[in-house]
Amino acid sequence: MKKERNIPRTMASQHPDNATIPAWCQGQLISGEDEVYEAYYSYAVLGCQEVMWDAEGKDIDPHVVRKLFTNYGEYFSNNKLGEDVFLTLRIPNPLIEFSERKIFLETLESIPKHNDVASSFYNQSPMVSIFEIILPFTVSHIDLIRVRETYRKVIVEPVNERIDYYGLKLKELVGEVYPQEIEVIPLLEDFKSLVGCDEIVSKYIELVSPNYVRVFIARSDPALNYGFVSATLLAKLALSKLWNLENHYGIKIYPIIGVGCLPFRGHNSPENIDRVVEEYRGVWTITIQSAYRYDYPEEKVKEAVKRLNNLLPYNYPKDLAGIEEQIISLAQKFIEKYQESIEAAVDAVNYIASFIPPRRGRKLHIGLYGYSRRVAGKSVPRAIPFTGAFYSLGLPPEFIGMRVLRNLNEEEYNILRQVHTKLREDFEEAGRRVVWEAISLLTEYRSQLSKHLSDEFYRKFLPLYLEDLETVSEILGVKIGGRNLSDRRYANTIENFLISILEEEYDKAKDELIEAAKLRRSIG
Repeated sequence: MKKERNIPRTMASQHPDNATIPAWCQGQLISGEDEVYEAYYSYAVLGCQEVMWDAEGKDIDPHVVRKLFTNYGEYFSNNKLGEDVFLTLRIPNPLIEFSERKIFLETLESIPKHNDVASSFYNQSPMVSIFEIILPFTVSHIDLIRVRETYRKVIVEPVNERIDYYGLKLKELVGEVYPQEIEVIPLLEDFKSLVGCDEIVSKYIELVSPNYVRVFIARSDPALNYGFVSATLLAKLALSKLWNLENHYGIKIYPIIGVGCLPFRGHNSPENIDRVVEEYRGVWTITIQSAYRYDYPEEKVKEAVKRLNNLLPYNYPKDLAGIEEQIISLAQKFIEKYQESIEAAVDAVNYIASFIPPRRGRKLHIGLYGYSRRVAGKSVPRAIPFTGAFYSLGLPPEFIGMRVLRNLNEEEYNILRQVHTKLREDFEEAGRRVVWEAISLLTEYRSQLSKHLSDEFYRKFLPLYLEDLETVSEILGVKIGGRNLSDRRYANTIENFLISILEEEYDKAKDELIEAAKLRRSIG
């Protein structure tokens, strides 16, 4: 009898949002052999049940499974890879990330190799330890089918082909290929895909008839593209739609949510466990990103991961079927105001982000940026340095566009509070990181700083942001600014960062930026 699939609750990801370099890291970047150890550390020490092995936009060790078994054989003898703990590959999307198309194929080709190693290690043939991949930028069921078919037609079927006049088949040289089919996890990152997740998944179910489906709901890129509130509304809407889809088809759907420590990127931190599982009810798997693992004390992280493993899945999602159109309309109102502000802040964000040191060896990433054509072709950073740039200015991005609250009618406001249940609590946390001293410095030294941050930042963004702060304070009753000595220390560090820029002490500015990130326990 086939063992029932164990769905992991916690997924250690390689998102480079950590301010602190872990003690075991050999340099300033976590890469190469460090990432192999990191996978083991995430399982064996922290208790994460899954590790995302990320081939999207970065180099990965192609022999990770062999090295894990060779270096940490005792652990994996007692914790079977593919049954007790999981290594899940994230691949580049070849239709979006053109320079990474061969990496897409190379990663798929590595799967049978990893499983051969597992078969040998466990003395069990076949032993399928690697069988799932995550596809970024999924916008259609066709994307998922194409990946499955690529694996089948390019990797599985060719081993049955004759390769010489004597009738020798390729599999007689290289062996059988396992698994015969792979499972594809759609990563939904843009507005249309999140709103239409039920259509994507239902068509996939009808064509493939899987035993179950895992669906990855992005939270960071939607926040960057659409703002804090809209990203939360879209995630909650997706959870509701997937829940109703599961009930309709009778096939288990296991949502994954990709959340960082700061409220803007989802507010999953060791200090916010109860609230995050309540906010994202129905989620089966939650990401434990780098800041979560390395910017908090190890014992606190272990206890937090253990709690999440025990709590998830927490209750059922809120059924929003009756108010879906109202939620979409509400999200669009927030998006409009958010994007209006962001377009005026692009130069400032890019400048401040240049001070943020990398934590992983990532390549250029195309990203999704819903309004890129409206910012005169200017590129913006990825979600982590984007978030970190605003925090480093003392201007947490959670508040951007929140002036729209003044224009909501009673029904819209009630829907907002019903859907984004921890809205006020999230703003309470973000409000502590608003640094009034930094805003005063920005204003007082406008002539010196505008050459870096742009006139548009001062003329348009900053006045709108102050209006956003005032709106949240008045309507939600949130205190804006620090509340204790720890917050004052943080404010001093942000102020020192800006002073260092003014005095052209740029190395000192980088040090102050990182110190502030350590105090808030995340770069971005």
